[in-house]
Amino acid sequence: MEKRTYITIMLAVLTIAAIFLNTAVFDDSDNPDLDPKQFYNIAHRGASGDTPELTMAAFDRAVEKGADYIEVDLQMTKDGVIVLMHDETVNRTTDGTGLVSELTLAEIKQLDAGSWFNEAFPEKAQPEYIGLEVPTLREVIEEYSDELRLYIEIKEPNAFPDLEEKLVFLLNDTGLIGEDVPPGNVLIQSFGAQSLYNIYLLQPDIPLIQLISYSDIPSITGDAMDSINEYAVGIGLSYTQITRSFMKEALSRDLLVHPYTVNKPEHMETLIEWGATGIITNYPGVLQEVIERNKEELIGYN
Repeated sequence: MEKRTYITIMLAVLTIAAIFLNTAVFDDSDNPDLDPKQFYNIAHRGASGDTPELTMAAFDRAVEKGADYIEVDLQMTKDGVIVLMHDETVNRTTDGTGLVSELTLAEIKQLDAGSWFNEAFPEKAQPEYIGLEVPTLREVIEEYSDELRLYIEIKEPNAFPDLEEKLVFLLNDTGLIGEDVPPGNVLIQSFGAQSLYNIYLLQPDIPLIQLISYSDIPSITGDAMDSINEYAVGIGLSYTQITRSFMKEALSRDLLVHPYTVNKPEHMETLIEWGATGIITNYPGVLQEVIERNKEELIGYN
């Protein structure tokens, strides 16, 4: 997740609203419905609090800890392959350097995507993390499609003009979306209205999540939420800025509300009490324990 200014998000929201109101390209009947009473345990970059983020080890741990979705970030290699990497460069989470977009898949596959975690968090270090690879999106789908659903973030600004087209093709090619597939196997989120609009044009039955910036979240109410509801099934926002009244306002419009990135049990419990329909966390096991302890608050969910 990355910070955006209030002006940026409002421009994004108003752009989408203008597109809808002036040209009617968004047909509300196309907006896929997800059960507003389904609560989702969303593993942020996998179980990234305990394992190297966006690796098969992180996804294995997410499965083990009861996650419903794995949240992933996309970059594209020099030779046009979608890989899972939060940053534009490989510097932070591998032993390499450089932009993902300037490296081929073969070059990226040579990198060690796990040892950095052992060095940064020696108390959580494991020998099996040494030498972990950067996975492709196709590899993750093939490995986990029967166990987990995907919660995909498209970065904004998007440096890859054909990323959305390649993504939708891959999701169709692997059978993760399509006419005979119920909505909800995949959710796509972005701070960028243009990226969400591009996805809608390519595949209108993919549920979309509008990410909202850290600043001035309480100001995104009323008409702005109504505009978001025309094209998205939900909103994602920082738990540090959300209020009970904001949550109530969004839920009254049947918008899913998925706060990020929530790692402490007391914060999870408060958000559940307020009515959150999912939580994005680095610790899906902790969230699962909170869910078990708060089943009465979640009556009607799951």
